[in-house]
Amino acid sequence: MLNATLGELSRALAAKQVSSVELTRLCLERIARLDRELNSFISVGEEVALAAARQADERRARGDAGPLTGIPLAHKDIFCTRSLRTTCGSRMLADYVSPYDAHVVEQLARAGMALLGKCNMDEFAMGSSSEASHFGAVRNPWDKRLVPGGSSGGSAAAVAARLVPAATGTDTGGSVRQPAAMCGVSGLKPTYGVVSRYGIVAFASSLDQAGPLAKSAADLALLMSAMAGFDARDSTSLDRPKEDYARSLDIDLRGLRLGLPREYFGEGIYAGVRAAVEEAVRWYESRGARRVELELPNARLGVPVYYVIAPAEASSNLARFDGVRYGHRAARYRDLIDMYCRTRAEGFGAEVKRRILVGTYVLSHGYYDAYYVQAQKVRRLIAGDFAQAFERCDVIMGPTSPTTAFPIGAKVDDPVQMYLDDIFTVSAPLAGLPALSIPCGFDAAGLPVGLQLTGNYFSEARLLGIAHRYQQATDWHLRVPRETPL
Repeated sequence: MLNATLGELSRALAAKQVSSVELTRLCLERIARLDRELNSFISVGEEVALAAARQADERRARGDAGPLTGIPLAHKDIFCTRSLRTTCGSRMLADYVSPYDAHVVEQLARAGMALLGKCNMDEFAMGSSSEASHFGAVRNPWDKRLVPGGSSGGSAAAVAARLVPAATGTDTGGSVRQPAAMCGVSGLKPTYGVVSRYGIVAFASSLDQAGPLAKSAADLALLMSAMAGFDARDSTSLDRPKEDYARSLDIDLRGLRLGLPREYFGEGIYAGVRAAVEEAVRWYESRGARRVELELPNARLGVPVYYVIAPAEASSNLARFDGVRYGHRAARYRDLIDMYCRTRAEGFGAEVKRRILVGTYVLSHGYYDAYYVQAQKVRRLIAGDFAQAFERCDVIMGPTSPTTAFPIGAKVDDPVQMYLDDIFTVSAPLAGLPALSIPCGFDAAGLPVGLQLTGNYFSEARLLGIAHRYQQATDWHLRVPRETPL
């Protein structure tokens, strides 16, 4: 059961081969046994999970079940939950319990999923390695000396280690796709506005988007069908008809135009990553797809643009954490200003402070036009490059990350080098486009490689179908890490 897809689990539950309570207990036992070393969870709610599982079994007994009813789930610890604390991986919110559930949490609970716990992450989703957490670094199940990627590294590691069948994440500059690639699982960043941001603790509001992580593209389709939908509480939520994201899983690949940007296959890509991605492209060509060489001339500017816009929005969003209303407050201070200063100095970690300082600088008088306004102009150029590319192709393919997972601590003293790991993922959120990462092989060290598929707006179902056809012919997504055997 631990290596079963969501579809297989759903069928087993429907056939009464296993109950939701049994499945939930199996996951809880595995978390208790393996997660001390992985550190992929911040909070585990055994009572909450078993209560939801019992309710799911009752729903199935009376014939009121959907495809996800009774399947265990974990949320990234950035989604507000009433039943478990929401820490964002920060001392600032270490004991915070929300009075309401996020929209995504509501939707998946309504679908009948049983919440196991909240996953570890880079503090306030700021990071690419899941090392920047107040609760300690997450470790990659494929090699515990390595990072799992970030910021949704806890979610990706938990799915990869088969601690939980599925998890949620958020993607601001690649934080679902990059850890999915480094942990050998599948992860989707939807079109901006397709999934409500209500109840997600904000990092960069014009970029943040919730997305699912699971073993396969078919699993992601099931999760997206439950997660997506209009929410009037989120002013950026798009009022669109409800979709069945599994509708294109049997897509015909003949004639599919594969866009391969020159910028995605240049210098700096590990040989093992390049080889695995090129082999995946050749597989699609063998099924009738056609290669289209492309240029995305402004893609090289994605990282500097992102690291102006995202910190600017973060400096504004995180101003609310001042020790007055909720969260951490310094124990000793002289006056109000001193309380603000001490609270924020104690409550935030180094990476969060760095981004707040950068964001405040680029928004300050004399620098706003030079940096922030210019970055927004280049952002439009990046979106324009994609618009032109999709006139010539149906999907853009390339590596998710230029490298496989790297050692814990290797880049903590060089933030610019860490930021460059996002070079292939930041452009999609800057343009608001959907993008997907799926496993496509391993490097010489036996570490997973991710293939990234980027589509035009609202093409999630097609992307999932393209990915699913590949996963029908390969088993990369079903490989289990050697350090967490079943």
